[in-house]
Amino acid sequence: MRIATWNVNSIRARAERVAAWLERSDVDVLALQETKVPDEQFPVMSFAAVGYDVVHHGHSQWNGVAIVSRVGIDDVELGFPGQPTWGDPAVAEARALGATCGGVRLWSLYVPNGRTLEDPHYAYKLDWLRALRDAAATWAAEPGAQVALAGDWNIAPLDEDVWDMSLFDGATHVSPAERAAFAALDDAGFAEVTRLHVPQAYTYWDYQRLRFPRNEGMRIDFVLATRALAERVAAVGIDREERKGKGASDHVPVVVEIAGSAA
Repeated sequence: MRIATWNVNSIRARAERVAAWLERSDVDVLALQETKVPDEQFPVMSFAAVGYDVVHHGHSQWNGVAIVSRVGIDDVELGFPGQPTWGDPAVAEARALGATCGGVRLWSLYVPNGRTLEDPHYAYKLDWLRALRDAAATWAAEPGAQVALAGDWNIAPLDEDVWDMSLFDGATHVSPAERAAFAALDDAGFAEVTRLHVPQAYTYWDYQRLRFPRNEGMRIDFVLATRALAERVAAVGIDREERKGKGASDHVPVVVEIAGSAA
């Protein structure tokens, strides 16, 4: 089975492009982030036309996550237990969506950005990651658990995951607290499975300042898997070509190939 994650930065602007990519890539399940639509405006028919079912979690033109699958979508959860709230009135934002597809429990995750180290959104981001870690630890504790956490993490775990660390001095995405929160998921029973197969690559390039032509990018899109599922990962691809051309998202798909079936 092939699963993928992709921050599409507005599904209404890119539905046909994403559907065409699904046909070319032979991906079975795709976790989407930053769809930027309420549920009733998600372009379901674009995906039904190429053989995929969709579940979406979105409230407005902000955030939004979806799972697109041709191998079933079962046991859907909107948000994870203990997910922090944000805003006035405070609500659990549309940043987490879980479903079982082809025997894998997949979570599409859009981690809060953080904005600046002094912004309340940064504290919210750390709280959000802490709550995710606690929930994920319970999922991983199940014997033989087949769980994947896929999405835009808004964290560059290593210095080589940004094109120039000197430009990120005092900024979010690379702070010790964010990196520690990402590493804590390993302690919770999850392994990041993409770096072993693709040691160095970017998954995001800003639209401004010719960042993509200059390859001034960041690696912030990852798939984390329980130990039992990580053992089944046979290959990983980062589709840099999808950052090219008219109407591209600023992120690219990350694809994980899973061999065999759960024991």
